[in-house]
Amino acid sequence: RSGSEANLTLHTDRPDLPQCFQLSVLSWLPCIYLWAVSPLYIFYLKRNNKGYIMMSIMNRFKTLFGLLLWIVCWTDLFYTFYELGKENTQPPIYFVTPLVLGMTMLLATFLIQFERLRGVQSSGVLFIFWFLSVLCAIVPFRSKILQASTQGEGKSDKLRFATFYLYFSLVVCELILCCFNEKPPLFSSVVTDPNPCPESTAGFLSTITFWWFTSMAIKGYKMPLEAKDLWSLNQRDSSKVMVPRLLKEWDKEQAKSSPEEVEVLLSNQKASPRQPSFLRALIKAFGPYFLIGSAYKLLQDVITFVNPQLLRMLISFTKEQNAPAWWGYALAFLMFFTAFLQTLILHQHFQYCFVTGMNVRTAVIGAIYRKALVITNAAKRASTVGEVVNLMSVDAQRFMDLTTFLNMLWSAPLQIMLALYFLWQNLGPSVLAGVAVMILLIPFNVEQMQYKDARIKLMNEILNGIKVLKLYAWENSFKEKVLAIRQQELNVLRKTAYLGALSTMAWTSVALTTFAVYVTVDKNNILDAEKAFVSLSLFNILRFPLNMLPQVISSIVQASVSLKRIQGFLSHDELDPNSVDRKNTATVVNGKFTWAKEDPPVLHKYDMKIHIPYGSLLAVVGHVGCGKSSLISALLGEMEKLEGEVSIRGSVAYVPQQAWIQNATLRDNILFGKPFNEQKYRCVLEACALTPDLEVLPGGDMTEIGEKGINLSGGQRQRVSLARALYSDAEVYLLDDPLSAVDAHVSKHIFDNLIGPEGALKGKTRILVTHGISFLPQVDNIMVLVEGRVSEMGSYQELLKQNGAFAEFLRNYSLEDIIEEDEATDDLIEEEELFPDDALSNHTDMVDNEPMINEAKRNFIRQISIISADGENPRTRSVRRHGCSQRKHSEPQEKKKPQEVEKLIQAETAETGKVKTKVYLEYAKAVGPLLSVLICFLYGCQSAAAIGTNVWLSQWTNDAATNQTQERINLRVGVYAALGIAQGILVMISSFTLAMGNIGAARKLHLNLLANKLHTPQSFFDTTPIGRIINRFSKDIYVIDEALPATVLMFLGTFFVSLSTMIVIIYSTPIFAVVIAPLAFIYVFVQRFYVATSRQLKRLESVSRSPIYSHFSETITGSSVIRAYSRHSAFVLMSDMKVDENQKSYYPGIVSNRWLGVRIEFIGNCIVLFAALFAVTGKDNLDPGLVGLSVSYALQVTMSLNWMVRMTSDLENNIVAVERVKEYSETKTEAPWDIEDKKPHPDWPTMGNVEFHDYSVRYREGLDLVLKNINLSVKGGEKIGIVGRTGAGKSSMTLCLFRLLEAAGGEITIDDVKISEIGLHDLRSKLTIIPQEPVLFSGTLRMNLDPFDKYSDEDVWKAVEHSHLHKFVSNQPAQLQLECSEGGENLSVGQRQLVCLARALLRKTRILVLDEATAAIDLETDDLIQSTIRTQFEDCTVFTIAHRLNTIMDYTRVLVLDKGQIAEFDTPTNLISQKGIFYGMAKDAGLAQ
Repeated sequence: RSGSEANLTLHTDRPDLPQCFQLSVLSWLPCIYLWAVSPLYIFYLKRNNKGYIMMSIMNRFKTLFGLLLWIVCWTDLFYTFYELGKENTQPPIYFVTPLVLGMTMLLATFLIQFERLRGVQSSGVLFIFWFLSVLCAIVPFRSKILQASTQGEGKSDKLRFATFYLYFSLVVCELILCCFNEKPPLFSSVVTDPNPCPESTAGFLSTITFWWFTSMAIKGYKMPLEAKDLWSLNQRDSSKVMVPRLLKEWDKEQAKSSPEEVEVLLSNQKASPRQPSFLRALIKAFGPYFLIGSAYKLLQDVITFVNPQLLRMLISFTKEQNAPAWWGYALAFLMFFTAFLQTLILHQHFQYCFVTGMNVRTAVIGAIYRKALVITNAAKRASTVGEVVNLMSVDAQRFMDLTTFLNMLWSAPLQIMLALYFLWQNLGPSVLAGVAVMILLIPFNVEQMQYKDARIKLMNEILNGIKVLKLYAWENSFKEKVLAIRQQELNVLRKTAYLGALSTMAWTSVALTTFAVYVTVDKNNILDAEKAFVSLSLFNILRFPLNMLPQVISSIVQASVSLKRIQGFLSHDELDPNSVDRKNTATVVNGKFTWAKEDPPVLHKYDMKIHIPYGSLLAVVGHVGCGKSSLISALLGEMEKLEGEVSIRGSVAYVPQQAWIQNATLRDNILFGKPFNEQKYRCVLEACALTPDLEVLPGGDMTEIGEKGINLSGGQRQRVSLARALYSDAEVYLLDDPLSAVDAHVSKHIFDNLIGPEGALKGKTRILVTHGISFLPQVDNIMVLVEGRVSEMGSYQELLKQNGAFAEFLRNYSLEDIIEEDEATDDLIEEEELFPDDALSNHTDMVDNEPMINEAKRNFIRQISIISADGENPRTRSVRRHGCSQRKHSEPQEKKKPQEVEKLIQAETAETGKVKTKVYLEYAKAVGPLLSVLICFLYGCQSAAAIGTNVWLSQWTNDAATNQTQERINLRVGVYAALGIAQGILVMISSFTLAMGNIGAARKLHLNLLANKLHTPQSFFDTTPIGRIINRFSKDIYVIDEALPATVLMFLGTFFVSLSTMIVIIYSTPIFAVVIAPLAFIYVFVQRFYVATSRQLKRLESVSRSPIYSHFSETITGSSVIRAYSRHSAFVLMSDMKVDENQKSYYPGIVSNRWLGVRIEFIGNCIVLFAALFAVTGKDNLDPGLVGLSVSYALQVTMSLNWMVRMTSDLENNIVAVERVKEYSETKTEAPWDIEDKKPHPDWPTMGNVEFHDYSVRYREGLDLVLKNINLSVKGGEKIGIVGRTGAGKSSMTLCLFRLLEAAGGEITIDDVKISEIGLHDLRSKLTIIPQEPVLFSGTLRMNLDPFDKYSDEDVWKAVEHSHLHKFVSNQPAQLQLECSEGGENLSVGQRQLVCLARALLRKTRILVLDEATAAIDLETDDLIQSTIRTQFEDCTVFTIAHRLNTIMDYTRVLVLDKGQIAEFDTPTNLISQKGIFYGMAKDAGLAQ
C-alpha cells in the first residue's frame, strides 16, 4: 500500500495525501498545539491582569464563530453515529477527529473570552492556532476538490463536503478577525498618557514585525525628531518599577550575608560571612525575563541549519530529470518560510535582550544613586567623585552591552558544534583542516587605552595653562610631548590593523583548504554541487559565532571587573540615621566623634557637654583645624559617633563652608523644593544682600547657574547658600563660617539683617562658626574649641575676664582688624546705594578670599573673558564704589554668555539634516585622494576574485555529473587554489591599505587640530569652555581613530558582498534582473526612513545622557546639604526622571534597529525565494553547480544587507567627528611665531627701554577699548608700579607687552624695535613674567623650569637657590626630578609661586613683569619674592601690578590707571603730596596720613 501511496503523493504532477493522514495528523496538529500551550497560557493570564475589555462587536463575532465551529465539528460526529445506525460503519478515526476538534474549538472560544476579561488586546497563542488550522485545512480542501472532480457527482459524501467547507470558511474568518486589535482595557494607563507607546496596544502581528514603530519612522523622516515626539516609557521599564525590584533582591542578599550575632557566638568559628553577591541579585531580578529571549535564541539556532539542508534537496532536485515541478516550488517557498521565521524569532530574541540590558542599566544607576546619598564619609573618601560617576556611566553601560551578547556564550558553541556535525556528515574528517585555519586566526585584541588617557590628561593641562604657555613661548615643547604620545597610540592602532588584515585573509582560505584536502585525501571523494555549496553555506554560518566568541569573552571579563566595583560600592557602610535623636533643642553629651572608624577621634569627650538653649545664638571660634566644622557635622549626624549622644529637635538648615550650588536657576537654588512665596522670597533676597546682584545677572533670578555655581563669585555663592537656609524656615540653623567669602561691608549687612540679634533669624537656634571677631560682642554665647575639646564657653564679657584661650585668640587676630571693620562701616553709610560690589562684575572675592582657586573657577574667569581677574585687598575696596567702570565692562560679556549658550545648542542641532558630501570628501582628502581610489579599486578586484573562485567551483562540481572528475582533478584544484590565494592576498592588501589610509587620516587630522589650537589667540580660549575643546581631542579623535575605520571597513565589505551577490544571481538566472528593481526600491526606501530616524534618536539619547551624570556628581558633592534639609527622596526622584528621560530616547533606538532588521531581512528572504524559484523554472537548462552558486550566495546576502544599512547610518553618525575636528582646526590663528626677515638681534633688548605711543587696545572685536591712547616712556632699569581699580586696565598693560592682545591703535616699541612687527616667539621669549596664579604642569620639576633643556644643571640649581626653594628641593629624594602632579597639587601654593620665580630667574631677560598674586599667598613668601627681585633684577626694567601698596613705595615711579587712561604717573612721594587717587589708596592702606 505504502508504495502506491508514495506514488500518489510524490511522483505525480497532481500530488494528494491519503485520506487517513489528512484526517489524523493534519487535523490533530493545531489541536495538539493548543492543548499543550493553553495550561501555561491560562496560568500566565491569571498572574497578569490588565483590567477587562468591554464586549465589542468583533469579540461577539469571534465567540459566535467559535461556537459555530464547535457545532460544525460535532455535526460530523453525530453524522458518523447516524451512519453507524444505518450499518454503514466508518473507521474509528471518523469518531475521534470530530470529537477532538470540537473540544478544541470550545477551548479556543473559552480563551477568547478569558483573554477579554484579562485585558489582552491581541493574542499570539490564538493567532498561531488559527494560522495552523488554515494551513492544515488547505490540503484536504484541495484533495476534496480533486476527489469531487474525479469521482463525479453521485458518490461523494455530500454532508461531510458541506461541513468541511463551512469549517474552512469559519476558520479563515477567525484568522482574519484575529489580525485586528481589541480596544484597550478600561482604566488602563494608555488612556491617561499624553503620548503612549503604541507597543502596549499593538496586535500580535504588529508586535512580531515591529509594525507599530512605523509611525515614528515616518515622523522622523518628514522632519528631525525632537524630545516631545518621543513616546513615554513603558511602565515596566521605568525606574519606579525596575530599581525597587533590584534593591529588593539586593537587600535579601545583604541580609543573608550578615548572620545574626547569636549564631556567630554559638558556632564559635571565625567563619567570615559570605560576601553578598550583586550578580545573584541581578539574576533574580532580571533572569526570568531574559530567559524568554534565550528560548527564542535556541529556536533560532536550530532553524538556522534547516536552510543548508533545503539547499541540498534543491540541488538534488535540479539533478533529477523527471522530478515533478511542484517539488521545486515547495522547496523554494519552504526556504523562504524558514528564513522568514528565523528573522522574526531572531529579532524577538534581540528585543528581549536589549530591553533586559536597558532595565539593568536603569536599575544599577538607580541603586548607585540611592547608595551615594547615604554612604559614610569614610566610604566617600575611598573613591573620588569621578570614580563614582564612572560606576554609573562606564560600568552600568558595560552591563547593558553584555546582556545583549550574553546568550552568545552558550549559543556560539552550540552553533559551532551543529555546523561541524553537518560538515562532518558532508565531507568527513577533511573539515578539520578548515577548522584548524579558523581557530588559528580568531582575532587578537590589543589594548591602547593608556596612551589615550595620557594624551587627554596632557591636553587638559595644556588647555588649562594655555595662557602661561603663550606668555613663556613654550608651545613647541608641549606640542612635541603630545605628538610623542600620539605616535605610540598610532603604532598600537597600526599593529591592530595588521592583525585584523591577517585574520580577514584567513576566511578566504578556509573553504579552500577544506576542499583541497577533501579531494586529495582519497581518490573516491568526488566534489559535487551538493557537497560543495552546502558546505559553503555552513561555513558562512560558522563565521558569525567564531567572530563573536572573543568579543563576548572580553566583554564578560570587563563586566566582571565592573561587577566587583559596583558590588564594592553598594556594600559600603551607610550613615546611621539614628545617631542623632530628636529629644532636646541642640545638645551634645559626652560625645566622641571621628570621620572614619579607624581614624583617631576629632572631637573628644572630656568637656564635650554642649547645651544650646532654644532661640539663642552661639558662636564657635578656634584656630584652623580645631574641629569647628566637625562639630557641625556631628550635629548633622555626618560623623561616626563613637560614644555619647547628640540630639537636635526640629528641622535643620545648614550652610556649609563651601557653598553648594546646583545647576539650576538661581531661584530654584534658593527655594530648594519649597513652594514659592513672593513676599517671603523678596525679604530673603534683601536680608542676604542678593537684590543688587540680580540686577547684574542676565536673567535676574531665573539665570541658569552653571555646574558648581561657576558663574557666581565666591561671595555670591555663599549668600545664595544663606538665602536657601533662611527660606527653608527651619528651627535650627547650623552656619559653618558663611561670612568668610564675602566682603567686610557685606558680611556686616548679613550679620545685622540675618544672623545677629536683630536679624531675620532671631528667635531661632543658631550655631555660627566664625573667624570674624567684630561680631563676637553681639552673640549670646561663645564657645572656644581647642584641638577638639571645648576649652571655654560663655558670653563675650565673661570670656574676656577669664583671660584664657579666648583672650589669646583675640590678641592673635590683632585689634587692627576691628578698627578696619569700623572704617568700612563708616564708608558703607555714604555708599549704601552703590552696592553691587561683589556682584558678578567683579571677581575680586573669588581670588581674594579663597586661596584654593579651583579649576572650575579658573575656567570660568576664562569664559567670561576677563583676563584680568585682579582684585584688591579689602582696604581699597571701601573706596572703590564707582561700580560704573566695572559694570560697563561686564554687561557685554554677560549678555554674551546666554547668547553663547543658545548658540551652542543651535550648533548641536544644526547637524540634524543629512551629512554633507563635502565632509566625506574632506575625509577622503585626509586619507589621500589617490589612496581612496586605490582602496575602492582593490575592493572591487577582491570581489571579482571571490566570484571567480566560486564560479570555478561550480564548473568543477559539474564535472561530477559528467564523470570526468579524475582526469581533471589537478587542474581544478590548482586553478581553484590560485584564485583562492589571489583573493586572500587581495583581501589582505585591501584591508591593509584601508587601515594605512585611515591611520594616516587620523594622524593628519589630529596634527592639524593640535597645531591650530596652539596657534589660536587667547581670546578664543576665553570664550570657549575647555570641555568643548577637550571633547574634540578625546571623543572625536577617538571616533576617527577607532570607530570610523571599523565602520568604513564593514561598509565597503558589505557593499561589495551585496553587489557580487546580485551579479552572481543575475549571471546564473538572468530573469532575476526583473525583480531587482522593485526590491532595490523598497530597500532604499526603508533605509532612508531608518537612517533619518535613528540618527536623530542617537543624538537625542546622547543629549539626554549627560544630565544624569552631572546631576549625580552634583548630588555627591552636596549630599550633606541634601540630607540636612531632608530632600533625599526628592533628589532620588529627580535622578529617576533623568534616567527615564534618557531611556525614553534609547528605547525607540533599539526598536528602530529591530524594525529595520525585520524589513531588510524580508527583502533578503525575497532574494532567496526568487533565486530558488528562477532556478526551479529554468531547471532544464541550468547545471546543479550554478543553482548551488546562486542560492548559496542569496542565503548569505540577508546578513550583509542588514549590516549595510547599519553601517551607512553609523558612517553618517561617525563622519560628523571629522566635521567637528575640522571646524576647530580652522579657527583664526594668532600672528606667526617666527618671522625670518624681521628677526631681532639675538641680544635684544640690551637696554630695556619701553615706549607706548597713542596705544589703545580691546579684548575682542565689538567690546569697548580697555586702554585708550596711552603715551608712556620707561627708561631701562626703571622699576614701575602699576595701580588702579579693578577693570582699570592694569593687567591689560602686561598682556599688550606680550601681544596676547593685539593693538587697536598705536604701537609699543622696546629698544627701538616695534613689537608688532616681529614674530611672537621672538618677542615672548625675551620678556619674563611672574603670573598671578602659579601654573605648574605635571612632569618633573626640572621640566617645569626649563622645558627645552636649554640650561645646564648648575644654572637650574642656582635659580632654585635664589628663589629660596633649595632647602625644599634638596630634601626631596628625586631632587630636580621631583614629579609634580597635575596642577602642581603636591606643592603648596607658596612653593608654586616660588617655582614661577625660579623660572624668571632662569630666563633672566631685561624686562620683567610681575603680576602680583592676590590673597593666595602668605606674606612671608611675598617678602621673599620682593627681596629676590630687588637683588637679582637690579638692572632690569620691572613692571609690577601691585595690590599691596607697601611693595611699590620705593619704586622709581608709579603709574595710576583709571578707566583705561593714565591718571597719574610720578614718583611715589610726589604722588602722595599731590593728594590724588594714589594718596587715597595709600591713606586706606595706612601708608599715608
